[in-house]
Amino acid sequence: MNEDLILVRFGELTIKGRNRGRFEDLMVRQVKTALAAYPGLNYRKTYGRLYIELNGEPYRAVAGRLKDVFGIVSFSRVLRCGHDLQEIRETALRVFRQVRPTPATFKVTVKRAWKAYPHDSQEMNHLVGAHVLRNSPELKVDVRNPDTELKVDIQPEGTYVYAGVEEASGGFPLGMNGKAMLLLSGGIDSPVAGWMSMRKGLQIEAVHFHSYPFTSEQAKEKVVSLAQRLAYYGGSIHLHLVPFTELQTRLAQTGQEHLIITLMRRSMLRIAERLAEKRGALAIVTGDSLGQVASQTLGSMNVIGRETSLPLLRPLVMMDKLEIIRIAEKIGTYETSILPYEDCCTLFVPKSPATNPNLRVIENVEKQLGSELDRLIEEAVNGTDTVVLTEKSRSDTRAAAQEDQWF
Repeated sequence: MNEDLILVRFGELTIKGRNRGRFEDLMVRQVKTALAAYPGLNYRKTYGRLYIELNGEPYRAVAGRLKDVFGIVSFSRVLRCGHDLQEIRETALRVFRQVRPTPATFKVTVKRAWKAYPHDSQEMNHLVGAHVLRNSPELKVDVRNPDTELKVDIQPEGTYVYAGVEEASGGFPLGMNGKAMLLLSGGIDSPVAGWMSMRKGLQIEAVHFHSYPFTSEQAKEKVVSLAQRLAYYGGSIHLHLVPFTELQTRLAQTGQEHLIITLMRRSMLRIAERLAEKRGALAIVTGDSLGQVASQTLGSMNVIGRETSLPLLRPLVMMDKLEIIRIAEKIGTYETSILPYEDCCTLFVPKSPATNPNLRVIENVEKQLGSELDRLIEEAVNGTDTVVLTEKSRSDTRAAAQEDQWF
């Protein structure tokens, strides 16, 4: 009798040597959390593998969710059978017939992990392939570039047969590499930077600066929606909403119009650093992309980045805008990001912002503000509201509605 399973393959965590078991346990917990909506699933972990028994749950819906779990590099739908040769051959034929579209060429690759099995891998390639050919006269064998590769994995506990691999997000399990604070604006870039950071195993908490009444309630809700989307990938996310009106207004009154963006972003980093200390975060993530705007020239990033002692991570720094947009579309943030609601970074924008600000001039302006600047930053930190957003299912349910086919 065949069992309907999903074979899950883990990604970069497999390089972690003696800690591998702990990382795999973390990975299994995250898979279970992501698939909590499917109570019929059963899980079995072996060395370097996770098998998920479907037990009647819809494969396409489960697969759609697995693709977005960080740390999974790929997965396959498999049928498990016993060690009887004829049973293996019939299972292989059944799997092959469920492949869509029907291939014209194929090959069989047998892995005999259980060395006590009486036939070696080469024999099994022939024995299984010949059975498929006899029952599929339109097929041809192509060992170099087949349309479909039928794989048979003989393990001590049973034989696993599959034909096809679905790619997933890859990366590291969420939180494996610590926590960071994400500066989340309402634009395209910062949500993508957050997603890329999460993919590399960072747990993120989002920090958003709002300047009510200069910015609208819709602008705030836009950022909440973006954070909600990131929560889909992480299960939940803390969003820190920082009141920035008084501080931003005071910086605008310094008479240094061309430096206002630099002064604002340095203050944002000071606030983010204070929040990071409170929340146990060890880095700050931004959506900076080199040369994209005046504050993202190398000179500007140098002066702005000197304000914090924490590592400043810029995942997008060498990416083109079109590359960033493609990822935003893929992860489901683009349509929200382009809604025409302003954020505080669009206020008080000078006609000619400095692209190569002088650090000593900036520090002199901040020194002149002195204790007033410190007070305004302290008030912003203390006035921060924090909301916890939990996972929200995709509004796009097309995957679940499709025929529950294999590939």
